[in-house]
Order: sequence, then C-alpha cells, then structure tokens
Amino acid sequence: MPRILAPLFSATTYARWLHLVIGLVFVGVVLMVYPGIEGWSRGELLARAVPVDAALLGLAALVPAMRRAEGVQARLLLVPDREQDIAVEPSCGWADRRRTAAWLVGRVVLGWLVGGASVLVPAAVLDLVARPEQAVFGLRPGGEGGEDGAGGPSGTVGSGWVLLLAPVLLFALGWLVVWAGRLQLAMAVRLLGPSPAERLAAAELRAERLLERNLLARELHDSIGHALTVTVLQAGAARELGDPAFAAKALEVIEETGRRAMDDLERTLALLRDPGDPGGSGSPGPDSGHGHGGEDARERPGIDRLPALFETARAAGSPVEALVDVPSGALPGVLSREGYRIVQEGVTNALKYAPGEPISVRVAVRDGSLELRCANALRPQSARSHGSSPRRGGKGLRGIRERAVLLGGEATAGAAAGEWVLTVRVPLRLAA
Repeated sequence: MPRILAPLFSATTYARWLHLVIGLVFVGVVLMVYPGIEGWSRGELLARAVPVDAALLGLAALVPAMRRAEGVQARLLLVPDREQDIAVEPSCGWADRRRTAAWLVGRVVLGWLVGGASVLVPAAVLDLVARPEQAVFGLRPGGEGGEDGAGGPSGTVGSGWVLLLAPVLLFALGWLVVWAGRLQLAMAVRLLGPSPAERLAAAELRAERLLERNLLARELHDSIGHALTVTVLQAGAARELGDPAFAAKALEVIEETGRRAMDDLERTLALLRDPGDPGGSGSPGPDSGHGHGGEDARERPGIDRLPALFETARAAGSPVEALVDVPSGALPGVLSREGYRIVQEGVTNALKYAPGEPISVRVAVRDGSLELRCANALRPQSARSHGSSPRRGGKGLRGIRERAVLLGGEATAGAAAGEWVLTVRVPLRLAA
C-alpha cells in the first residue's frame, strides 16, 4: 500500500504535473487568439488549432536557445535522476532542432491531455458529491419519485455507491499524473538528452581532466617520492654509522634533495593555477618564478639533469654506473623531460628496494629512438620473493608505462639473471 500511495504525495509528482499543465496553458492561449473558443465545435477547434500549434512549435524549435530553455526547465521540474541526462546546451545543428521540435509537440500534446483531465475529473467529482441522486437515477430537476425514487431506500443506497466513486476517480487522476510525468521525463531524456557530438565533447573533457590528474599524480610520485626515499636512506645511514663526517655529508644531501623537491612541488602546483594567475604557469611572478640556484621553478628537469640525480643516488650509498649517449639538442623537450622522470623512477625503485646495491643506467639514442635501461642487483630476499614484489604493480611502474605509451613507446620491467631491469624505448618521431 505505501508503494501505491507514496507517489501520489511526492513533491516530484506535483513538480512534473506543473510542467505538464504548462502545455495546456500554451494550447489555451493559442485557442483564444485563433480561432477563438466561441461558436466552434470540438472537432472544428481541433482541426483549426492543431496546425497552428504545430507550426508555432516548429518555428520556436528553430531558435537555438529554445533547447537550452527547455532543458533548464526540464531539469528543474521533471527532477531526473541525473541532471546530465538532459542537456542545457543550445541547438548546434538541424538534428538538435528536429529533436527539440518533436519534444515541444509531444510535450504540448501530453500536457493538453493531462491538463484537460486535471480540469474535468475534479469537476465531475464535485458534481457527483453535490448531486449523487441525478448521477444514479438521471432525475429531472424537480422530478417525481415514487417509493423506489430518490426519496426511497433504494435511492439512498445508490447515492452511497456514487459517493464511493469520487475517490476512485481522484486516485485514477493521481496515477495518470504520475505516469504522465514519468513518460514526460523519458521523452526529455530521449529528445533533450546530449547529442552524439555533445557526448563526445563531454568524454573528451573527462579524458583531459583524467590526464591532468594522472600527470599531477605522476609528478608528485616521481619527484616527492624520490626525495623522501633519499632522505630516509640518508637519515637512517647517518644514525646507524654515527660518524660525524658522514652525518654532515648526509645532512648536506638531505638539504639539497629537499630544495629540489620544493622546486618540483612548485612546478606541480603551477599546473593547478590558472594561466592568467601571476603565480601560475602563464606568467611567472616576481617571488615565485625562480627556484633553487636561479632556475625557473616551472621548467621541468630534462636529460641534462641526470648527473645530479646520479650523484644523489651515490650519496645515498648505491654505486651508480651511468652511460648517457644523447647528442645535444637531439631530443624534443617533452621526451627529454619524460626521459628524466623515467630514469628518476628507476633509480628511486633501486634505492628503495635494493639499497646499497650497484645501479646501472644506460641512456642512448639509437635507430631513431630513445632507449633507457636501468638495472640493479637483486638482494637475495628480494629475488626469492620476486613473485610478490610490490614493484611489479606499483604506482611508479604504472606511471612509467603510462609515460611510454603516451609517447608512442613501450616499457618493460622484471627480474632477469639476478637483476631487476627496467627498459623503455620511445621513438623520437612520435614524441616530437
């Protein structure tokens, strides 16, 4: 029973009913202007009013803003489960105009039917309540009744049954409004919903936002993660050794690493600012445009910054054997920056999972591609537990693969001959 009665007392039902009644108002206004409501039968009124209504609605649908107005009104009064199902953009082509015209015609027809019922049914109920005898016996005003007439016992019983018919009619009208409102919402989703072009634009916008979030996540993971790894290793080694000279050197490395991390954080935060913001990526501000060492804090590091990265790893206690065979100016800017991040992540993983083990790095341009290789010896416990190694599905390796794929290349990582090997190959042509 609650499921049957609840829709009849829902605010959504009455909001949709108001939306439906607006269609009746439109029909009434047109009828009063042409052809008028006096002197015509119902059939004649329909024959003259329907073409005029359809023509006016078709002309209104040609206005691009009409689709926006109808979408806003439908969102407010039809109360869809998801507002995105009903567009609020103006018409962009003839397909949108045709759909808007079909919506206007369907809305007016359905509104006229429900609006008419909303007027006629309450009037009939009032008439039943006021004169139940005439509804049962069809008596003439002032008619005569015998023993079985209106004044007799049979007339009383018949009047009671007629009074019970009134709530049934009201209940039927209520559910007519409920179903009509649901049908109106389905029509709005179908005819006012986003067009294929709008859906594609929305999907592209979501993809762009996802790429931006992934970019920020990768930048924070690579730069801040590397700095924290080096800091933890240096602090732990200084505490265990207890050598004042080593501790001083460790603090120096921690300080330098922290400065670079702050520069990386400033670059990442610049991606979040509006291009017109003086402190954003558009025009550097006087106080935030330069990082440590006078460099532009928004200029992401490239391949040329790898030697400093290797020195940081060596200071953390891991020997680094590096070969960088990249001619000056041979790499596009984006490939140089992404290449640095890939090598940084490889070195960070080596420091994190095999601290103190030798690291071998090879960076070279061969056959029109940039080739990156980072390898480190696996510790015995790491080799034995390789099957569950967190590096296989970690965020860092996933970020490396994403970078490689976006540049048109490929990345592989895994254990081979007692080493953990990361290899990346990216064509120069696609990355340009």
